[in-house]
Amino acid sequence: MALRGLELHHQAVRMRPDAVEESLTFFRDVLGLEPDPGSPQIADIPLFWMNLGNDTQLHMFAVDGVSRYARQPDRDPFWFHTALGVPDVEEAEQELERLGVEYWRIGRSEARQLFMNDPSGNLIELHQIGTCRCKSGGRSEGEEE
Repeated sequence: MALRGLELHHQAVRMRPDAVEESLTFFRDVLGLEPDPGSPQIADIPLFWMNLGNDTQLHMFAVDGVSRYARQPDRDPFWFHTALGVPDVEEAEQELERLGVEYWRIGRSEARQLFMNDPSGNLIELHQIGTCRCKSGGRSEGEEE
């Protein structure tokens, strides 16, 4: 059996640390994307999340090299990646184990994120649907979009 019920949630890209304001201006004023005012703040990593019209986001991180949050150089959650939502992250993790897929995780319970590389080396994140701000349905009521 393969993983089922995947949804595209966000694409994470990096920006140069010296180009944060320039990047925000480009994505907002040239591409017409609006920043999510509820984007989290992460110490030492300037970031913004841009809302896309198809209920997904573009996550922008100002990181140069390996972030201090990396467990090892090839396990950095602030590297370029595609994030997919799964209906049940625990079941997804069990399926990855069953399939013998090498992965690593951060977080606990429903908030955990699973990361793996595809055969071409692209980083893929899996997280549980409804536990992130990526989809507007994952935001608390009363929060701005």
